[in-house]
Amino acid sequence: MLRESLKLCAIVLLAGCSAGGTAGAQEPPFKTQVVADFESPWAMTFLPDGRMLITEKAGQLLLVSADGKQRAVVAGVPKVDSEGQGGLMDVVLAPDFARNALVYFSYSTTGEGGKGVILARGKLVDGAAPRLEGVETLHRAHPFVPGNGHYSGRIAFSPDGKYLFYTNGERQKFDPAQDPKASLGKVLRLTLDGQPAPDNPLAAKGFDPAVWSYGHRNLLGIAFDAAGNLWEQEMGPQGGDELNLILPGRNYGWPRVSNGSHYDGRDIPDHKPGDGYEAPKVWWNPVISPGGLMIYSGKMFPQWRGDAFIGGLSSQALVHVHLDGTNARKADQWPMDARIREVEQGPDGAIWLLEDGRQGSTGRLLKLTPR
Repeated sequence: MLRESLKLCAIVLLAGCSAGGTAGAQEPPFKTQVVADFESPWAMTFLPDGRMLITEKAGQLLLVSADGKQRAVVAGVPKVDSEGQGGLMDVVLAPDFARNALVYFSYSTTGEGGKGVILARGKLVDGAAPRLEGVETLHRAHPFVPGNGHYSGRIAFSPDGKYLFYTNGERQKFDPAQDPKASLGKVLRLTLDGQPAPDNPLAAKGFDPAVWSYGHRNLLGIAFDAAGNLWEQEMGPQGGDELNLILPGRNYGWPRVSNGSHYDGRDIPDHKPGDGYEAPKVWWNPVISPGGLMIYSGKMFPQWRGDAFIGGLSSQALVHVHLDGTNARKADQWPMDARIREVEQGPDGAIWLLEDGRQGSTGRLLKLTPR
């Protein structure tokens, strides 16, 4: 995809886009340890015992030891369509995983009308030959459309564990983000069984009853902070990458407004006060091409507790955003010399990264600890 293949400015220029940041000017305040290497990994999550589940774009789910030295393929994953931006995507443990061993995941597939993203879950059966049992489809993006881009498919559970928030990209089709009947270009709020959550804010207005917010583009990160605020980051077009505070029922404007432009140079109106659209809390131009999103809550980096961390794809960076209640500001942008697809917090508070494994990245699993 053009958007992910462009490097719109050098690392030193990108560093200058971060207010208060010192990326490239000095050593980052962390050490980087290479733990393992994978084939185009996409997402990861930690099991209670410190092992990891890691997805690879082509369709493999891997159970990986805490030190990264051992891995096993988890059987039972449905066949995925991995063309373009498609593949096996997010993986997240159920809120009560210790009781039910359920794993939620997303993937792209083909169907009537074209292609789309699926939300599914299965029970993880551990052992020498791990597998997912009872895999069931919980939600199908609609409509399915031609093309291989902007699936999104990120998953987050509400802090009370009762609801599932799930992102559907607009599939590079623009208008579905504003279509009330489509799930594309939306944040969805579902029950744990994949049904529209009760009292979703737009159902009475004729929207798909699962819709929580709309007017989004390619939503590749979603996470709650300790206060229960929901944050989301998405790729803009040529410029205008966004970090948004997600509020129920709000319209975030795509494709009617954006702080970027179309790839062919056509202008898109910028966000402006009073335009009826929810503006991003932080935006980037030149772009960072945001990958995964994590809100830090650990003890290893106490100075960053409550802040957001974003993987940079074309920027090949780890991006730090300071959160203050419902406000946000750019903090740091550290060059990582590879496309960063995923950011996660480990059980001990270390920060873990997955390189993208495409377009010059090696697909390594990295562990960051204080310098």
